[in-house]
Amino acid sequence: MEDRDRPAPAPARPAPAPPGLRERAHAELAAARARTAGLTDAVSDPDLTAQHSPLMSPLVWDLAHIGNQEELWLLRRVEGREAMRPEIDPLYDAFQHPRSERPGLPLLGPAEARRYAAEVRGRVLDLLERTPLEGTPLLDGGFAFGMIAQHEQQHDETMLITHQLRSGPPVLAAPDPGAPWDPPPAPEVLVPGGVFTMGTSTEPWALDNERPAHPRETEPFFIDTVPVTNAAFQAFIEDGGYAEPRWWAAEGWEQVHRHGIGAPLFWHQEGGQWLRRRFGVVEPVPPEEPVLHVSWYEADAWARWAGRRLPTEAEWEKAARHRPETGRSARYPWGDAEPTPDLANLGQRHLRPARAGSYPAGASALGVRQLIGDVWEWTASDFLPYPGFRAFPYREYSEVFFGAAHKVLRGGSFAVAPAACRGTFRNWDLPVRRQIFSGFRTARDV
Repeated sequence: MEDRDRPAPAPARPAPAPPGLRERAHAELAAARARTAGLTDAVSDPDLTAQHSPLMSPLVWDLAHIGNQEELWLLRRVEGREAMRPEIDPLYDAFQHPRSERPGLPLLGPAEARRYAAEVRGRVLDLLERTPLEGTPLLDGGFAFGMIAQHEQQHDETMLITHQLRSGPPVLAAPDPGAPWDPPPAPEVLVPGGVFTMGTSTEPWALDNERPAHPRETEPFFIDTVPVTNAAFQAFIEDGGYAEPRWWAAEGWEQVHRHGIGAPLFWHQEGGQWLRRRFGVVEPVPPEEPVLHVSWYEADAWARWAGRRLPTEAEWEKAARHRPETGRSARYPWGDAEPTPDLANLGQRHLRPARAGSYPAGASALGVRQLIGDVWEWTASDFLPYPGFRAFPYREYSEVFFGAAHKVLRGGSFAVAPAACRGTFRNWDLPVRRQIFSGFRTARDV
């Protein structure tokens, strides 16, 4: 989800900013920068400037891009300052240079990138102290500051993906989840048919593709109580799932054969045992964890093999947000309260998903678990605008990606910050992508 600077018309004004918003914006900016520092300080300067995969930018590009976008939107657009370093704008425009070409650009070096990002941040914190968080569409509800905090956290997730692709000894560490766990009472949950409210018009930091709230109707359906596990996916492999074309969409089958794919990314077999590489550590594949690093095609093939299907995006959101007792849509599966460590695996507190069935307190009103955090979940839906969509504050955040080329993912992963994850949040990617922290759950018709 990369970006560039092109203004677009503003949406309808939200409600006035609540008390404590300035403190929240400050805290979210600080949390994002602390995470950025941890991800970039963990490796040497040569590692920062190296490209660890043609799918990803050098880490030093992400670092300076974070500062450049913060300067562009907060110092130039909100405050009206002149550009600090206009000559670098084209280098950090994600649409001008594909990731594979970025190592050849005259990028800022590690020390200079850190100085630039720090200087921008210092000016931004001064701006935050004296700027009213209302009066213009960019400032209402602190939107511009929230957008930049989310942008940095999204790039932190991107940098964490780069760390996973990086070869060499491990440089990151985190405790295992050890999350509250309770075996689910049933493997699937019935979601009633009918109309529910999808999207939002009131969440102050929601991004343009989450808006506006609108009625959406679904037929009744069953959805998995928990995401599909490694053990369940291994059964597909052992049943010859990667060798049977009837389970695969044509493009997915072609990918399997072209690239010799026979298991999720980072898996390999040794001595009859499935192992995986996770942030430099090689370990047995844990059977009870949600499967990770699978493409949309792999998720779709598994679902067909199991006699099921991927849920649509509307079905996923209804399972996550709909409260049958009141008919309203909550902010999160568990209600309107912000995420806490006992509700969801978010924020890179851990470097892996929790086992399926964890976080019973975070279940939806219907009893569906782990809809937020752990793994991004592929849906059957193309990435399309909602009725009444308006690009804001620039077309390149969402609008240029709409269409059948990208599939929607929902729910976030262990790598997603709480500020950048909610029941309405929409992610999207190409259906071939496997380096992302993606898994899935399935559904079936009644």
